[in-house]
Amino acid sequence: MQNEWPLWEIFIRGQHGMSHRHVGSLHAPDAEMAIKNARDVYTRRNEGVSIWAVEAKHIAATAPGEKGPLFEPSESKVYRHPTFFDIPEEVGAM
Repeated sequence: MQNEWPLWEIFIRGQHGMSHRHVGSLHAPDAEMAIKNARDVYTRRNEGVSIWAVEAKHIAATAPGEKGPLFEPSESKVYRHPTFFDIPEEVGAM
């Protein structure tokens, strides 16, 4: 639709976290308005310290049908899993 504002994906970083998490989507005419609207919609209880607004058309994602060919090769590479390595006793619990 030509009359519809672009879709923005919203990510919020909470006060006690270091990473942003996806909280939802909204329509807005530009990035500034997307951030202002996200603040009003997704941080009502003062829980956010940072907001990312990413126009949805700029997000590249895999399709569910690609799961096998994309992720199966990692199953044959056990050396990438932390259980493959012995941890010295002096390191203690990790």
